[in-house]
Amino acid sequence: MKIKEETIDHIAHLARLEFEGEAKEAIRGDLERTISFMDKLQEVDTENVEPLIFMSHEINRLREDEPVETVSQKDALKNAPKKDSDYFRIPKVLDKK
Repeated sequence: MKIKEETIDHIAHLARLEFEGEAKEAIRGDLERTISFMDKLQEVDTENVEPLIFMSHEINRLREDEPVETVSQKDALKNAPKKDSDYFRIPKVLDKK
């Protein structure tokens, strides 16, 4: 299946990416190979194949969820470069646009 340039631009927009020149052609090739692989999988007869639910027969052995205090708030703030009473102070990471 051939991938149109508009399709690449649309996917790039949705993913908030930009592709130009050779990068766009590389993405086109990757998408075409992926789609041809999916088409090949459609040819496989799966009529009597049971769905795979788990990757192994192992059973998860989970520990009990018990609250334990590992580091106190005071100890956590002790080495903080900047703090404000009970909180870490960090630089602003979001800009309003």
